[in-house]
Parts: sequence; structure tokens; C-alpha cells
Amino acid sequence: MKAEILSELVRARAEKRPVVLATRLSNGFEKLVYQTDTQAEKWLVEAVSEVLRADKGRVQADPDGEDWFLNPFNPPLRLVILGAVHIAQPLSKMAELANYDVTVIDPRTAFASEERFPGVTLVTEWPDEAMEKIDLDTRTAVVTLTHDPKLDDPGLHAALKSPCFYIGALGSRKTHGTRVERLTEAGFSEDEIARIHGPVGLAIGARSPAEIAISIMAQMTERLRT
Repeated sequence: MKAEILSELVRARAEKRPVVLATRLSNGFEKLVYQTDTQAEKWLVEAVSEVLRADKGRVQADPDGEDWFLNPFNPPLRLVILGAVHIAQPLSKMAELANYDVTVIDPRTAFASEERFPGVTLVTEWPDEAMEKIDLDTRTAVVTLTHDPKLDDPGLHAALKSPCFYIGALGSRKTHGTRVERLTEAGFSEDEIARIHGPVGLAIGARSPAEIAISIMAQMTERLRT
């Protein structure tokens, strides 16, 4: 790998920008391609988007029949949980096992403690302040769990204004209906609000906190990979 390619790759990783290293197999020529690359050929940009979503390298033939190996370099997956409640404990553990960087936001320090969330990044600021400091990118999922609009809604506002790949909100259908009314009054469109998975998680009949966490992780994975 040439020094300039390596330097750009390191810079992209530091900036958490997804990028693909494309290598022509016939002669070893290399170049980095971004999803937003307006100079790259259409076939390559489309293939790059697919490879980044799959998070898995593959060989792709160009229109001239030349084979390229496309190797994705994605930023780390990240899960932002609003509410250090019971469900957040198994959810944070499962997410870490799936290689997510986990952040739990809750100003209630009795809940957001190292004892309850060992090894997790804890933010004890109010969500409206905390979310301003977090870059919600296409590799980020946001889940609200508190049932308290003062805590959940700022997180949802930030998530809906971002390109994060998943937004989930705990609560019954009735609770979600009320939530939709608040978000509509706040100026969000029907299409924007439709990005929220509420009630959160796949419908697997989950009851316990751990089961609900499983349903959330399954839905996040489905959204990420399909």
C-alpha cells in the first residue's frame, strides 16, 4: 500500500468516514472510494455502497471485465441509549458483544453508575446537552427507554435530524401515538417520524428486560444488514 493511500485511510478512520479500498487484481493498482465520490464511475460507487452496507469485502468486475477487490473500512458501530433503566443493562452487554461502542445517557446518577454499567461510556448530562456533543452518523443507532418525554424527546429530535441507521423508542402503541403527536407539533414530517421503530424491537413476544433487549438487537441488526 502506497504511503499516500495509507495516510488517507488513517485520516478517514480518524474522521469516522466509511471508505472502500479498491484494488485492481490484474496489476495491484489501488484507490480509496467514498460513497459520496463524484469522480468515481457509477458502477464503482454503487458497489461501494453495497460493500459498506454488507461490511464485507468482495470481488467485483468493472464494465471492461477487470476484477477489483473491494475492501470496506467502516467506522465502529455505535449504540446510544437514553435511559439507564433495566432494559439498558442487557442491551448494552449484547451490543458490546456485537462490537458496538455503547454510550448510555441519563442525568440520574443513581441509575447511570459504573456498578450497573461496567465498561460502558456513561454520560450524566441532560439528553439535550449530551446529544449535541455526539456525532450521530450512519453507523449509529439510537434507542430511547425512559418513557419520560423530557429525557426521550431530545434524543429523538437529534436522531431524526441525523443520518443514523436506526431509531427505536420503548413504549406501547398508545404511548407512541402520543409521541408522534409531540414530534409533529415540534415540526417533524410524517416521513421523518416514520423512521422511529415504536414500539421498539421485533415482535417476538418478549417480556423480560433481556428478551426485550434481544428483540431490539435483532431489529437493529435487520435494519443494518438489509
